[in-house]
Amino acid sequence: MSGKAPAVRAVVFDLDGTLIDSAPDIHAAANRLMAELALPSFDLNTITSYIGNGIPKLVERCLAAAGAAERVPLERAISLFKAFYAEEPALRTRPYPGVVEALALFANTGVRMGIVTNKAEDLSRAALADLGLAPRFEVVIGGDTLATKKPEPEGLLLAVDRLGASRQDALYVGDSEVDAETALRAGLRFALFSGGYRKSPVSALPHWHAFEDMRELLKHRIFSSDISTNSLETG
Repeated sequence: MSGKAPAVRAVVFDLDGTLIDSAPDIHAAANRLMAELALPSFDLNTITSYIGNGIPKLVERCLAAAGAAERVPLERAISLFKAFYAEEPALRTRPYPGVVEALALFANTGVRMGIVTNKAEDLSRAALADLGLAPRFEVVIGGDTLATKKPEPEGLLLAVDRLGASRQDALYVGDSEVDAETALRAGLRFALFSGGYRKSPVSALPHWHAFEDMRELLKHRIFSSDISTNSLETG
C-alpha cells in the first residue's frame, strides 16, 4: 500500500489469537469433552493447532485425532464442547500485551471497532464481557451469525458496513491464514499480528502490515495524528 492510502475509519478484529489468547480455555473445554467421551486428552499445542475454523471443525479434528470420528456423533460432541466452554469462556484467557491500551487509543481517535470471528457469537460475546472488552466493539459477528463464515467475506463486509465504513477506509486485523484469505476476498487491507495461532511464516501470508504489539500498529500514518507518541510507548 502506498502512503496515499485513505485514513482508517473502522477496524475489524479477529478474536482468538489476535486480541485474546484463548487457547488455554479452549484446551480445557476440549479435554473435558475427551474425558466425557472416555477418550485420550490433548496437550495445549495440539489444541492450539486446531483453532481457526470454528468450534465444529475443532471438535471434528479432536475426534479424528482420537480415532473416534466414526463412533461418536459429531453434533453431540459439538454440543458438549460448547456447554463446557460456556461455563468458563475466559477463566484462563487473557488479552495479548498491548491490546487493552491499543483499543483505548483506537477509541480516542474516533475509530469504530468490530469483531469478526469463527467462534460462535454467544461464546465470543461472553468472553469479551468477562474480560471487560465488550464495550469497545459496536459489532460482533461470529461463525454462526450468518450462513457463511471466514474465509468467506460476507461477515467481514457486513461488519464494515455496520461500522459506516467502506473497503477503502476499513482495516482487518487478524493472526492466521484464514484471516489473511478473508481480507483478500473482501478487498480490505490486512494487518497481521505475528504472535497468534498462524501455522505459516509471516512472509507466506498476504498482508499490508505485520506487527508484534498492537500499539505498534497505531504508529502508522493511516491513523489519526492525534495519538501522542508517549501514549504508544511499548516498553
